[in-house]
Amino acid sequence: MGVTGPPGPVMDRDEVDRALARLGAEHEAIETSLLALQDHAGRRLLEGAQLTGVTKERWASAETSITLLWAYFDAYTAALRGAREIRSRRRWSSREDLAELTELLRGESVTVAGSLAGPTAATANAPTLHGTGKLSQSFSLTTLVDRMNELYASSLDMVVAADAVWSALPARIDLLAAELQRTRRLAHSVGVRPGEHPAGDDLERITHTLTALREQVVSDPLAYWTPAQGSSAPGGGRPDTTVYDREARALDDVRREIDAVLTVRQDAEQRLVRLRDVLSRADRTLAEARAARGEVLAKIAATEVPVVSGPPTVLQEQLATAAEYRRHAQWHRLSPLLESLEQKAEDELLRARESLGAVTQPLAVRAELRGRLDAYKAKVARHGLAEDPFLIERYDAARRMLWSAPCDLRVAEQAVLRFQQAAAELLRAPRVPEQGGPQDHRGEQ
Repeated sequence: MGVTGPPGPVMDRDEVDRALARLGAEHEAIETSLLALQDHAGRRLLEGAQLTGVTKERWASAETSITLLWAYFDAYTAALRGAREIRSRRRWSSREDLAELTELLRGESVTVAGSLAGPTAATANAPTLHGTGKLSQSFSLTTLVDRMNELYASSLDMVVAADAVWSALPARIDLLAAELQRTRRLAHSVGVRPGEHPAGDDLERITHTLTALREQVVSDPLAYWTPAQGSSAPGGGRPDTTVYDREARALDDVRREIDAVLTVRQDAEQRLVRLRDVLSRADRTLAEARAARGEVLAKIAATEVPVVSGPPTVLQEQLATAAEYRRHAQWHRLSPLLESLEQKAEDELLRARESLGAVTQPLAVRAELRGRLDAYKAKVARHGLAEDPFLIERYDAARRMLWSAPCDLRVAEQAVLRFQQAAAELLRAPRVPEQGGPQDHRGEQ
């Protein structure tokens, strides 16, 4: 919708003809816009809907504006028709005709009756009226077009916004509701029900929320419209999908939970077998640790050996409960229990291995000392010192300590160190071969 030119002095014939041509084009544009608004799908939906809230209030105002728009357009049409009739009286308009046309085209020559221009029920909410209490009101064509532009923009904005929400949200809500029903049926088949599983409670809440959301969107679409900041174009903005998006994400979370339960149903027996195997390995490791502790206490002296606890009966009880859940197809209960048991079983096996390591550490230390002693013996033998009496004496002392029971590891380690030191001194000392057999090059000990 356009605007007319500014008022001025008496127009000549060329100015009148140009103004009439411009007004005629403008009249066609306005009429096209009004007919498009009249046929807009959103407007037809608004007329037939049971509206509530802000949409009901704004539609009442928009209906008033649309009624007033047509009244203004009819007055505009009549003024344009009158101007054309005056211009068509004669080919060369007289000065009186030109003065009349100037007043009609540029002055406040368009009068709207008081029933339309006054504060009646039909126009009380119209934003373009002034001078309340007047029986009628006069406008210039320029002012009238400005009024129509304002009314058209506000009416179209409301219609486009409502139509955009109706076009976007109800269909998406219906698709999500259909997916929700499929998920509910699947959840029911695996025992996920309200009051028995958190996911069942979530499905119930999502169902109620979506039902209420659809009712609100249908009756009050403008409550779910976010206008674009700084935009003056009609319909500038977007549907507010905050609630929908939140429930869609919640349903995705529930679907993942259901998938996890379904996975449990498919591989529950295999996971139970693995659990039994892990717990059995943990029990055997603990039994080995207890046996090793007895061996350590018998063979190693003056050593603190940690106590080995027995297998936790609570895990076996929970394993039996899991097997019971599987027999009764209580997958929603089995799923979290299996996850917890798998972690606890791995922790128990790790604890058993650590306990075995802690108990057998003294035996490992003794074995390391034995290996070190034999390695140094082999080293001195390679250098021809295997028959050295002093080394033999120290080797035998260390060996008796390491191979006797109970073995004092601290004393045995000192004996091994003394043998190592003696061997190192002999290996560093220069040797002169003589025929009389091996010579003792050690200092006094």
